[in-house]
This record gives sequence, C-alpha cells and structure tokens, in this order.
Amino acid sequence: MVGASRVGRRELVGGAVAATVGTLAGCRRVRPGDVESSTAMAAVRHLAGVVGPRPGTTPAYFRAAEWVDAQLDRLGWQVERQRFAVPGGFSWVAPVDAGDSVNVIAHRGDLRPGAPWLAIGAHLDTVPRSPGAEDNASGIGVLLTVARAVTWRRTRLPVVLIAFGAEEPRGPTDDDHHYGSRAYVDRLTAGQRRSLRGMVSMDRVGVGDAVVIGSPEDGDPLRDQLVAAAERVGAPYVVESGQRSSDHWSFVRDGLPGVRLGSTPYAAYHDDSDVVSVVNRDQLERTARVVISWVR
Repeated sequence: MVGASRVGRRELVGGAVAATVGTLAGCRRVRPGDVESSTAMAAVRHLAGVVGPRPGTTPAYFRAAEWVDAQLDRLGWQVERQRFAVPGGFSWVAPVDAGDSVNVIAHRGDLRPGAPWLAIGAHLDTVPRSPGAEDNASGIGVLLTVARAVTWRRTRLPVVLIAFGAEEPRGPTDDDHHYGSRAYVDRLTAGQRRSLRGMVSMDRVGVGDAVVIGSPEDGDPLRDQLVAAAERVGAPYVVESGQRSSDHWSFVRDGLPGVRLGSTPYAAYHDDSDVVSVVNRDQLERTARVVISWVR
C-alpha cells in the first residue's frame, strides 16, 4: 500500500472481489458520465448533518473515518488506516486537544512497485463547532463519487484515494496544520516519491459555479493538466496561483507534484452555519467530472 502502515487492520477486500478489482484490463475506461453526484450529496448530508463537527483527534472524527472506510469497503476498494500523532493547539475559534488522528487510504489492488501512480485526497476533519458541509464534506463527497465511478473502470494510471485527518490549523504557521498529509508524505518511500505523477487535493469544492484550480506557483504542469481536463468536460474554471492552503502543499513543499481544486469564498467558512444547504450539487458534479477527466 502506498504510504500506509498497518495498525491492526485486516485486508478488507478478499477472494473474488479482490481478484476482480485487481484485474482491470478487461474493463472499459472510466468516463466523466460515470459520475453520480448523489453519492457526493449523501456524504455531505451524513458528515455535516449526522456526524457534525469533527476536529481531527475527537471521537466524532473517528466515527467519520469509520464511515468513510465502510463506504470504500462496500465499493470494493482495499482500505487501510494510517495513524499519526497531532499536537494540541488553537483551531480558529477554540482550543483543540493533542491526540492521534488517522488517514483513510484506499486502492484497487493495481499498484506496482516503481510504476507511476496518481493520488486524490480530501481532508475529513473540521474546525471546532462547524458541521463542515463545504469545508470539507464536499471534498470527501467528491472523493467517494470518484471511488464509485472508477471502481470497475480502467484509469490511465493506478489511483490512490486518501481521506486526510487533522488538516485544519492548530496554530498560525505552515507547520501548524496539514498534519495528515504531512504524515502521509513523510512515510512514502523513495520509489513511491519518484513514481508519483500527481496529487489533487479537493478542499471546499461545493460552492460557486466554476472549478477553482490552484497551485503554489505559475507555470505548474500539473495545474495545466487539470485545466485541460476541465476544458475536455466543458467545466467552467478559474486558475489560481499562490495556493498553499490545503493538503497538496504537503506534497509540493517536499518536491512532489500537487494542486488544489476548490477555495471559492463563502459566508459560512469555519462557522456553525456551514450546513448542508450551503453546498451546490452541480458544483460537486463539475468537480468530480474534472477529476475523472484527469485520471482517465
């Protein structure tokens, strides 16, 4: 598994299912039309409407991680959890406790050592008091939509999906947030780093009417790939530079290719009003179609 360490986890895909997932050559290639936005909206309703606020070391966060794990398991993905320590601090409006968090990591059994691969991620946690419908149940919803679309379809390269823990800030600097993605990058082997062809972080992707495609610097080749993907599916998009405020930055700061989808400003940001009604189903679908266009 790319970048994961087992913590008493069983192999969740066995027997005929594992064999089918691992044998993708006979499947047709995934298409943007395979996207089902109802999957994304169901995730937003569950995470924001049922689980609610879920800072990365809390029992609510672990309930959310268990739920995401189960959704990926049902779709036939091989799922592992990666545990890491998180310090205490102050997260937006309230203190947060130190403790452990987890990344939920999934693949289809088609990874090969040294072979190129793609990563798609979204953070699962919220700041205190916020249900986090847009920030970031929207990203997790699109992650699960992509998982459903590609499970029994070929992609141009193997895909790894990651629901990151503890992305939200616990202090003012670059080193005070993105804990889950930093832990994930730190545990990649040299070979995995060399063979990673791109990481896309989906963070606040359910507001607005254009897909924001952001990178830290201008002239980013991976950002150009996502722009081309948006153009292929006819999705309106906005290109953004200087973008470091999501989990893609953990990859880029370590010399790996990463971009962010999302970041349209909205009034409910980090607020208790970030509820399900904030999220636009059409925007979730646009984002998912862009991601599918990129991986196909």
